[in-house]
Amino acid sequence: MDSARDAFDAPTPAGPRDLLDASTDAAAIVSADGVVVGWTRGAEALLGRPAAEVVGRSAAELVAMDRDPARVAGVAARCRAGMGWSGVISVRHRDGRPVDVDLRVSASFRIGDDECFLLSARGQGEQWALGQSVLDGFLTRSPVGMAVMDLQLRYVWLNDTLERFGGVPREQRLGHRLSDLLPGLQAVAIEGLMGKVLETGVPIIDYEYLGWSWADPHRRHAYSTSFFPLVTDDGSVTGVCYMVQDVTERWNARRLLSLVNEAGTRVGTTLDVMVTAQELADFAVPGFADFVIVDLLEPVLSTEGHGAWLTDAGPAPVRPVMRRAGMCSVREGCPEAVARIGDRVDFLPPPHDAHLLIDGEPILIPVLDPADELWTTEQPERAVSIREFGLHSLISVPMRARNTALGLATFVRSLNPVSFRSDDVLLARELVARAALCVDNARRYTREHTAAVTLQRSLLPHALAGGTALELASSYVPADATDGVGGDWFDVIPLSGARVGLVVGDVVGHGIAAAATMGRLRTAVQTLADMEMPPDELLAHLDDLVLRLSVERTDDPAAHQSATAFLGATCLYAVYDPVTRRCAMARAGHPPPVVVGPDGRVSFPEPPAGPPLGLGGMAFESTEIELAENSLIGLYTDGLVEGADRDIEEGMTRLGEVLARSDADLATLCTSAVRQLVPVPQPDDIALLLARTHALGADHVVSWEVPVDPAAVADVRARATRQVEAWGLGDLAMTSELIVSELVTNAVRYATPPIRLRLILDARLTCEVSDASSTAPRLRHARIMDEGGRGLFLVAQLAHRWGSRYTADGKIIWAEQEVP
Repeated sequence: MDSARDAFDAPTPAGPRDLLDASTDAAAIVSADGVVVGWTRGAEALLGRPAAEVVGRSAAELVAMDRDPARVAGVAARCRAGMGWSGVISVRHRDGRPVDVDLRVSASFRIGDDECFLLSARGQGEQWALGQSVLDGFLTRSPVGMAVMDLQLRYVWLNDTLERFGGVPREQRLGHRLSDLLPGLQAVAIEGLMGKVLETGVPIIDYEYLGWSWADPHRRHAYSTSFFPLVTDDGSVTGVCYMVQDVTERWNARRLLSLVNEAGTRVGTTLDVMVTAQELADFAVPGFADFVIVDLLEPVLSTEGHGAWLTDAGPAPVRPVMRRAGMCSVREGCPEAVARIGDRVDFLPPPHDAHLLIDGEPILIPVLDPADELWTTEQPERAVSIREFGLHSLISVPMRARNTALGLATFVRSLNPVSFRSDDVLLARELVARAALCVDNARRYTREHTAAVTLQRSLLPHALAGGTALELASSYVPADATDGVGGDWFDVIPLSGARVGLVVGDVVGHGIAAAATMGRLRTAVQTLADMEMPPDELLAHLDDLVLRLSVERTDDPAAHQSATAFLGATCLYAVYDPVTRRCAMARAGHPPPVVVGPDGRVSFPEPPAGPPLGLGGMAFESTEIELAENSLIGLYTDGLVEGADRDIEEGMTRLGEVLARSDADLATLCTSAVRQLVPVPQPDDIALLLARTHALGADHVVSWEVPVDPAAVADVRARATRQVEAWGLGDLAMTSELIVSELVTNAVRYATPPIRLRLILDARLTCEVSDASSTAPRLRHARIMDEGGRGLFLVAQLAHRWGSRYTADGKIIWAEQEVP
């Protein structure tokens, strides 16, 4: 006993205290029967009792709390089992006051033949030195993995949690570096961080990384690790401590949110169904799956019909008809696939049928078994692919949007050894839901866009008839698919007297509503032109029509929306007369025409601009210009000359340059001009109408003054007959004689002089009788006993068409005959 007392009374060596040293604690040795056999100076300092007063006496006298024999027996049993004990008790100071201490009791050991226990204590409120019992208590059982590394980054100590995280036993770790044991955990990078902490003394908090460990080698985990330097009292660094948490669930949740957000920017970038399906497949590989296929129902890819199944569409077929719309694999060329893009497919994970697409939930098959009878029987080709390429896990998600079944997206893993789990299904469902909405938007837009293009093209002229007066060519390019079809249109309208009306217009807006409005305006222009209205009057009547279209109301909400969405239009209307070579024109907010003379000189005649159609209350004015033989006149919409990279004046200048320097035929010139001015798709329709002018020579036009004398009718009639025969139109001589006779007779009887007869040979033979009166002719149906009133009726029967138009000097009554 004296030797034990001497050992405990030995002086404490001077110098800095080791972090793992507990020698300064208050310590005592107690025998199995509770007698104090050893007492240290630390114990004397803590309780104020010298060794002479304590050694050889019962330790129970030092306790300042009620004795608990059962607790004492339990502590003794634990210590005899080699585990030790720690806890808080109250002991009595020499002056009688109680002192609360943190007490640690070691495992039992023997001094000679006596069983003894080592007790060490420190008063509460004082900092514990890092002792083994504390590590075995709090640190060892902590849910956070902890380790202490020396200056060479070798393991000195680690707790049970870290041992469990890595799957490497403690005895294999101690004395070794992390990179020697767990290369799958980015060991080199982690050791670099620890080295930085040792060098700078600055902790690194919450460093996240991904990796594999021996504890779960088939699944990648996410970890958050913090590194701290171990610093002595004198400020020197003796090692580094790190704490690590498994944050895989948090990382997966964050990854789910990140992937969903990223999918919103990468899937659905266009309004094309096939592109959207492929974007979904490309996005999911390889971050989520190794092989992805997207199959869409055939009606979804069609521009006709309803485009998809509704959930209330009645019984669905057992094997739905789909087409492969998107596909991507980590293997080049997608060798796993048994169908290519565009092929018809009927893939559904067995044993499911078409109801999976309509109201089914996502299918998760964590482990694919190619030997499963369902696969070998229903999908034999796919069973072979599963076996050959090691496809081992599958998720299939029905694509639905707005109560509409669209198809099926399937995600498969092969090279990635980790099987899909239930949380992966949540991600797949969210990705497919977003893609399905984009597919449905693209499907709806494609149908509307196709219908609008079809409608617009059906309303545009399929053939241009300019007679011998004009050589014509046109080009129409619909708007870029992302912005829809617009309301651009053009037309060529044959008029009386070999004249030709040229019109180009642009309706505000896009889509079917704009195309339908364009059709109504084109019909209105044709009707007003057929009434022989001059350009300014025609635009005034057209303005009234647009104004009514803009304000009309209806009880049908869809029609009401279409009507109120229409805001106006622009238009340019020109009339070319090949006899006089003069062109009258007026415009309503539209760019002026371009004219290229036979010498290549470019000009932009500018009739007063006038307001856009639909404003109302403002007048339009006409301008008349003379065009030389073989002049080129171009009418266009603003989409051709205006863009994001240029203003309209610059575009008009470029248009003039393109038209002036080409000697190609008119059709080639028209197509080339559009291609040069607009090389890439634009957000607006483009229309260009080119006309090369020709004049009717004197040999195709004859005219005579008609005296106001009934006797002069026979002479004029004879002259006209001879001229028709001179033109080689003997088959029309008799009908021409009758038409001339009736028109001239009516003029002599009822009209105001001067009276003139003119014959024009163009695509048709035209007979015109002009006078100075403004009284319009009226077709009557004479009764049986009437002696007259059959003249215009007879003309109407003999002519291809007839009519009248007003001039500045009066009116003209005309009749046309088809030339055989």
